[in-house]
Amino acid sequence: MFGLHYRLERKAIGLVIGIIVVASIGGIVEIAPLFTIRQTVEEAQDMRVYTPLELAGRDIYVREGCYACHSQMIRTLRDEVERYGPYSLAVESKYDHPMLWGSKRTGPDLARLGGKYSDEWHVAHLINPRDVVRQSIMPAYAWLMRTPLRTDDLGLHLKAMRRLGVPYTDDMIANATKDAEAQAAPDSPAAGDLVKRYGEATQVRAFDGQPAQLTEMDALVAYLQILGRLTDAAHKPVAGSGG
Repeated sequence: MFGLHYRLERKAIGLVIGIIVVASIGGIVEIAPLFTIRQTVEEAQDMRVYTPLELAGRDIYVREGCYACHSQMIRTLRDEVERYGPYSLAVESKYDHPMLWGSKRTGPDLARLGGKYSDEWHVAHLINPRDVVRQSIMPAYAWLMRTPLRTDDLGLHLKAMRRLGVPYTDDMIANATKDAEAQAAPDSPAAGDLVKRYGEATQVRAFDGQPAQLTEMDALVAYLQILGRLTDAAHKPVAGSGG
């Protein structure tokens, strides 16, 4: 075995060919499953897309590096399921570009965070984490409450997501700015149009408690409150399980 290897090393062309063959085998092993991706990823008829405000909140989440300390992937291990809820399904990240699964957990996993705490809790936690979790080492993000959310480019964000496969319609793209503002203003006449475009499950309220101004806090809390709630697929029994 080693003799063959030593002889191969003395012939540059043979060595190169050997490297290509071995690398090709590894590549095929990684690439081949992608050809059956449509059969291996679950379908979810109730799958929703992020609203413009939620998508803006996701961008802020990424910008501030929240994914570096929080994963969004519950594994199939019993202790994880008991702590965080049903294990994550691939379809739940269907419209996430990039996906934020991760493995680093300086803080808890957030895959099922939506609806677990109130908006007021999230606002207080982001302004000063120690006010609600005494032992927290998370940095404060108080400036989000004072920073107006930029909305004029949200249509471009939705258009970019559509090119990646997210089914945003022309109507959604054209009304992205108006819809973002309406989601945090429940008394706005435009709130009804937002719900028509994104569905009855759309959360419409002043997420930061201040309906007079749309802030980055509104966007981030809106995103946190939708985590794990774009589809109910993970809470449904697995077909053929016999349970």
